[in-house]
Order: sequence, then C-alpha cells, then structure tokens
Amino acid sequence: MVILAELKNKLTEEFSEDIYKRAEKSNELYLEVNPDKIVEICTYINIEQGYPLISMFANDEQSFCDKYAVYYVFADRERGVLLIIKTLVDPQEMKIRSITEKVHAAALYEREINDLFGIVPTGHPNPKRLVFHSNWPKEEFPLRKEFDLKQKLDFAQEEINFQKVTGEGVYEIPVGPVHAGIIEPGHFRFSVAGEPVINLEAQLYYVHKGIEKMCEGQSIEKCLYVSERISGDETFANSLAYCEAIEKIAEVQISYRAKYTRVVFAELERLTSHLGDLGGLCLDAAYGFATFQFRMMRGWAYGIADELCGMRFLRSVNKLGGVRKDFVEGKEAKLIAELKKIKTELDDTVKIIKAKSMFIDRVENTGILQNKIASDLNAVGPAGRASGLYFDVRKTFPYEAYDKLEFDIPKHYNGDISCRMNTKIEECFQAIELMIQALETMPDGKIFVPLNCVKPYRFAFGLTEAPRGENIHWVMTGKNNTIFRYKIRTPSFCNWPALCHAVKGNIVPDFPLINKSFNLSYAGNDL
Repeated sequence: MVILAELKNKLTEEFSEDIYKRAEKSNELYLEVNPDKIVEICTYINIEQGYPLISMFANDEQSFCDKYAVYYVFADRERGVLLIIKTLVDPQEMKIRSITEKVHAAALYEREINDLFGIVPTGHPNPKRLVFHSNWPKEEFPLRKEFDLKQKLDFAQEEINFQKVTGEGVYEIPVGPVHAGIIEPGHFRFSVAGEPVINLEAQLYYVHKGIEKMCEGQSIEKCLYVSERISGDETFANSLAYCEAIEKIAEVQISYRAKYTRVVFAELERLTSHLGDLGGLCLDAAYGFATFQFRMMRGWAYGIADELCGMRFLRSVNKLGGVRKDFVEGKEAKLIAELKKIKTELDDTVKIIKAKSMFIDRVENTGILQNKIASDLNAVGPAGRASGLYFDVRKTFPYEAYDKLEFDIPKHYNGDISCRMNTKIEECFQAIELMIQALETMPDGKIFVPLNCVKPYRFAFGLTEAPRGENIHWVMTGKNNTIFRYKIRTPSFCNWPALCHAVKGNIVPDFPLINKSFNLSYAGNDL
C-alpha cells in the first residue's frame, strides 16, 4: 500500500537508527524499535502524526525470542491503517519507559501490563494496581507462561488507596462495590464540595475472570465459545472479532452470503443494545412512558432474534469460516416487515420525547465529555461520536459486507447526555436500514468455508464496531491449532475513564443518568 510506504518513510527518516525491523501485512505496518526511544517514537506518532493509541499489550515471547514484547497499536482512522510498534523487554530487567505523560490513553494499559506481567512502567504518574486489588500477591504475574493456572495462592493483605482531594468543605461519598440492583460490582469514590463533583475515581475488576490466561493452550474452536461469553450484551461483536482474527491467520475468505448474514446479526445486536440503553436512560429520568416504549420495541427486536436463531444473546451463530447455518433463508419478508414496524414505532416515540421539554432540559448540558478529553482517552463508539470524534470501525476499517452498504456516521459535538442519546437513536434507525439492505441484497452462496490447520506463532487483529464502540481482539496462534496469546480490548476499557471525566462539575444525583448514557460493561472490562 502507498499509505504504508509513506508512513514507513516518515518514521524511518525521523528515527532511522532506532527502527530494527519492518514488516507489512495488508493495511498494517509493524516496526520493532529501540526500547530506549519508545517515548519519543510514540509521542511523534500520537502528537505529530495525530494517530490515537487504540490498544497496548504485552506478550511472553521467551519461547521463541528469549524476551517479553510490548505492542503499541496506533490507528490512522482517516485512511484505515494500523501502525504497530513493538519493543522487547529483557526478562532480567522487566521495565519499560512509561509513555503516559505524553500519550494519555496509555495510562490504564501500562497499569494492566504491570499487574499481569510484572513489566514496570517507569515514570508512570499513577502506578496504582488496576486488575488486582488488595488480595492478590504482588510477585505473582498470571500472564507469564510459567504461571500455573491451577495453583492456589495465599491471599495478601493490602489497603486500596484512592486519590484524596482536600480542602474546606470537601468530603467523600463511597458508592459500591455492591449496588442496589442486579448489576455487577464496581466501586465509585466521589470527591464532592457541596453538591458539585470535583473528582470521581472508579475501582473496577471485582469480577476479573482471567479470560486471557484461560485461553492459553486451548483450541481455536473452544476459544470461540469463550469469546461469546466475554460480555453478555456484546456476544456477537466479540465472537465476530475473534472469528475475523482467526480467519485472517488461516488466510480464509468467507462467502458474501455469510458476510451479509453477519451484518444482519451485528446490527440486530446494536439495535437491541441501544433500545435497552434508551429505555434505561428514560427510566433514570423518571420518564415512564418513554421507558416502556423502548422496552416494548426491544422486546420486538428480541422476537426477531428468536425468529432467526432462537437465542436473544445471539450465541452459537458465528463459526470459524462463516456462520453455523443459513439463518435468514425464507424469512426475509417477515423480518423486513418486523423491522419496519419497529422503525415506525421508534419514529413516533422519538418525536414525542423530543417534544417533552422537562425531559430535554434534564439531558441537555448534563455530563459533558469535552472533545479534547475524549480524544486524549480514545473514547469510542457513541460516547466518542457524541463528543465530535467522527469515526466508526464499519467505515474506517470496513469488515464483512459494510463496504457494500449505505449508512452515515452520526455527527454530534456537545458531548452531553443528549448527544449520546441522539447518537444512539440515529444508530437505531441506521441499524434497521442496514438490516433491510442486507436482507434485500443478500447474494446466494455457501454460508461456511472450512478452515485448515493454522500455523503457529501467526497473529492478526479482529476489529468490529460493537454497540459500545471500537472492539479489538488480537490473537497469536500456538502449536496444533491452539491459542498462544489472546488479547481482548472491548470499548468499555476506553470509556470508563471518559465517564469519570464526564461526571465532574455535575451533582451526585446526575451520576446515575450520566452513567446510563454511557452504559458501560463491567464484564467486558474486567476480563
């Protein structure tokens, strides 16, 4: 690609002596660089070239290169290119230079790597534990290959420290980790002066499941089932990202009928997710009529899922090489009629709620996520688009049949609850239109292509646009069709820090409404 050549030339010109290896693959440029220059290189890519850091992870590669590796993944979202910077870490030192001060989106990734691998980010402004809290022994690092998954460790005793905000009239409000409701645990520490919130710190990972470690050494087929269970309401988006990564490694091209079928399911998941979010938002604003309207429509969408595959979570639909069966054959007319029914009801409901001045007053200019903060933290999905970050994986890195279909990306700039709500409303209409387009233009053909044996130590990215946003899965295969490393980065990982910023300056009673407008996943974050 010409774009990759231009990018490679720019970086080579700037850091000629510090780039050790170069490789290109499709729309991806891989560079292995001098670890002593990692801050300068990443700063140049992020600030000078304007590429956001979209993922960062480590890998224990001692079995084939005697070292650990840290990968920094940047994206050119205008031209659909990934730039992957790799640096090696000496097992005797286990340190990297922190890039967080310059590239703010790296903050949580570096803390995660420290917890799971013991690779210390020197110079990190807040190296507090992320994944593990007070009970996990400090010198145990589960993603090192020598760590035995079956061993039982003794509980440690360590106090969790939170950021202290001091001053006259400042006090703290601890909320959680156990909440009043059937939701997963998460602790929120509010620092408040009077009514306005000065600071919010979220402590998550109470339901950390060790998914990435659990997948090591397992068959590629078994890990597909694991991917479907990362987060219940993003089942299809996660399994699709995993399938795409494996299919790239296996160099398999699936049929267009399978691609169009995957689009139908991906958009159905988006529709049910957004309708649930909109209903929850109205519930927290005490707008009962709108709440039950959105719940009713979500029920209709679940009826479509039942008609297609008999499973509202859309599990066991994807298969490596396509889909498990021809789910839509003979059902096209009925499905289109049901989608048009939802569209008509949604149109009427939106007109009613937008005419309700008390409701609009409640959501406008509340929970504003500023564009600069959203950009620095790489806020994704509706949360990012509501703050003026105009990108969508379906457009910037098109997959399946999205490049054959017509749709627009919502444009909003104020970053408040109203913008996030309107983004999701517009995406509901688009999801319906995309499903209808896919059903009306779906080509004939097979729905499955068998995979042969995948070669060991090959790797690939799977990118999808989940209902919450940009979803990235990186897979490296092992011997005998197994998984060597599976790195998952769901959109919630990026958006939890953004939520904490959006709350600042609002009052505590606004938090449930702001939180619902993001509606982030605990399970999708606490891997």
